[in-house]
Amino acid sequence: MKQWNLIVDVANCTNCNLCVLAVQDEYVGNEFPSYAAEMPKHGHKWIDIKQKVRGQAPIVDAAYLPVMCQHCDDAPCIKAAENDAISKRPDGIVLIDPDKAKGQRQIVDSCPYGAIWWNEEKELPQHWNFDAHLIDEGWSAPRADKVCATEAIRAVKVDPPEMEKMVDELELEYLHPEFGTKPRVWYKNLYRYRDCFIAGSVSAETHDIIDCVEGARVSLKKDAEEIAVAMTDIYGDFKFDRLAENSGDYTIEITADGRTTEVINVILGQSISLADIRLT
Repeated sequence: MKQWNLIVDVANCTNCNLCVLAVQDEYVGNEFPSYAAEMPKHGHKWIDIKQKVRGQAPIVDAAYLPVMCQHCDDAPCIKAAENDAISKRPDGIVLIDPDKAKGQRQIVDSCPYGAIWWNEEKELPQHWNFDAHLIDEGWSAPRADKVCATEAIRAVKVDPPEMEKMVDELELEYLHPEFGTKPRVWYKNLYRYRDCFIAGSVSAETHDIIDCVEGARVSLKKDAEEIAVAMTDIYGDFKFDRLAENSGDYTIEITADGRTTEVINVILGQSISLADIRLT
């Protein structure tokens, strides 16, 4: 049976908030019986775009991570709910019944992703329900997909073998696989938010002129073993990405024709942008 999945490409998200606005436009002041009570105008982020800035000047990047209900196949909220207040549909969508869930604040605490919000006025846990009411009316995708100008959010309805193929081909990952919830929201380029980099700029002085060094070979070593190689670009920049936070000691060796090899030892906690590296 075909089921819904959501693919979020972290590299394409620009924090434009069109998806957030689409959700608010759909649910603020609007009620959809058996699907969702109206969403408060303030306080709720059913799609919550988190931001992470990596590195230091002059090499800095920012990544944006949309987090929403993950529509898990092994959803902790379903286990926490009483009176069958939360259900998992055959098409993969998780629904919180706005009548049965009233007063069940423990549902909010059960979500490890922080994607269930408490409506104080209605005493009701609420989440982004994949716009299930629109899907049931024949919409081809939820509004967050339709308004995303950069294709950072894409909904697909496919059978499990086809989804497994997409996971392999697109290198998709779960958010927090350690939770073991089997989510139906997949992330592409998650390393842009999760991992760290080591980067730097290489220059040299020739005849009293300091210029960028293009084409220098930069070797990254861990425990004396070379794990990656990069060449500096026209600006003398290099970057090693997809490194784990707090992964400890690394050695960088930089070689260029006619120059002395530069060796730099770094301890990686968060992303590092090395200051201007001057070759002699």
